[in-house]
Amino acid sequence: EGIGTPAASTVTGILRRNGIELGALGGGAQPFIRFEHAAPNHLWQMDFKGHVALRAGRLHPLTVLDDHSRFSIALSACADQTTETVKARLIAAFRRYGLPWRIATDNGPPWGDGGRNDFTLLTVWLIEIGIAVSHSRPCHPQTLGKDERFHRSLKAEALQGPPFANLAEAQDAFDQWRHVYNAQRPHDALGGGVPLDRYQASPRQYRETVEPFEYAKDDLIRRVQQHGFVSILGRTIRLCRAFAGKSVAFRPTATDGVFDAWFRHQKIETIDLNALAR
Repeated sequence: EGIGTPAASTVTGILRRNGIELGALGGGAQPFIRFEHAAPNHLWQMDFKGHVALRAGRLHPLTVLDDHSRFSIALSACADQTTETVKARLIAAFRRYGLPWRIATDNGPPWGDGGRNDFTLLTVWLIEIGIAVSHSRPCHPQTLGKDERFHRSLKAEALQGPPFANLAEAQDAFDQWRHVYNAQRPHDALGGGVPLDRYQASPRQYRETVEPFEYAKDDLIRRVQQHGFVSILGRTIRLCRAFAGKSVAFRPTATDGVFDAWFRHQKIETIDLNALAR
């Protein structure tokens, strides 16, 4: 039997019980406290390990690592770093391992725009399928420390030989090295154990289509227009353009005229209407 998609309130409650406060994950790339999460799939770390030379051209290793177990979810030899490429690799991982509760990335493309807003078409899609997104602080890659350590091991053990002939040869080498990393080589951080012993797939199944989402009845719901503009109470504000065509909710805070903007289960920005001209 498949596992149904939980209600938004259920998702939020489970995240909070596991120490994940979605309200702190929104715009501004606010930092999160780095520690080992209590169970697999609470947090995945994702990044590209720069680029690697081929005999002709180059490849971009995409790495996805489970925070709790250090299990390598994905190690993909990619031809580029586009949204389409990353999304395809993530879908393959989700079909095999299920969905994590949260994915942490840096601020670069395709998961960050490196500017005022950290949301892109890729991260908006992740939120739509029920995954919270957080970004490391600019110039602080150590907040993705486990994946950075994984990159060092990958470089030292799998990238020191002659250039790969092509992507297929590189992927074959990556697959062999990933198996050793996950299932055979002892890890000091795991007390001499291997990541496979600590990892188990998520019960949250990936669904091929985005599920509908219902906001609370007292939310102010607005549809984001082209280039990210939206109007609320006579003011026009600009959110990230990645939300164009999506419905967002504005919820009043304890301060008069100040609203939190939410996209589905994730807070994306705090808006002070008092600072905006009518």
